[in-house]
Amino acid sequence: MPVFDYDSPERFVAGAVGQPGARAFYLQAREAGRLTTVALEKFQVAALADRLDELLDEVLRMSGGASRVPAMAPADLTDNAPLDLPISEDFRVGTMALAWDEDAGQVVIEAQEVTDEEDLDPSEPAVLRVRVSAGVARAFTKRALAIVAAGRPPCPLCGRPLDADGHVCVRLNGHRGSLQGGA
Repeated sequence: MPVFDYDSPERFVAGAVGQPGARAFYLQAREAGRLTTVALEKFQVAALADRLDELLDEVLRMSGGASRVPAMAPADLTDNAPLDLPISEDFRVGTMALAWDEDAGQVVIEAQEVTDEEDLDPSEPAVLRVRVSAGVARAFTKRALAIVAAGRPPCPLCGRPLDADGHVCVRLNGHRGSLQGGA
């Protein structure tokens, strides 16, 4: 099982490549000349960002505001640069886990390779393990949520993403008569 381990990497970001509706999403960690890029789904990026914020908010709440967890992403940790090149996928993410290391004051993020239940290979799945400060985690979250939101705009009726080639709203299909003057 290859473990890509990063303790306070120079860079840890989520990013997307491609046009809205056909984007590929990635996590990248870079440290000391090493670069690990893992692919994941848009919903996984959103879930990771949401859970990170929830975890940090809970740590902050439990400490009564005494922890080293910032309430918002520090401006000096903002990273809006594109993903590092070359974008070479090391593996595709299946499951993720988060933890708070109280002693180090860091968030531990693990992304495990997706496995096929029918896979006859007994080897363990690959894992990306990243340890970052609370400030870096907040900056990661801010960027990740912006990347997720930069996709296709939502339909005002159903909230699903509008297609580039046109949108047939599922709510409109069931309500044509009432939306067209009762016809």
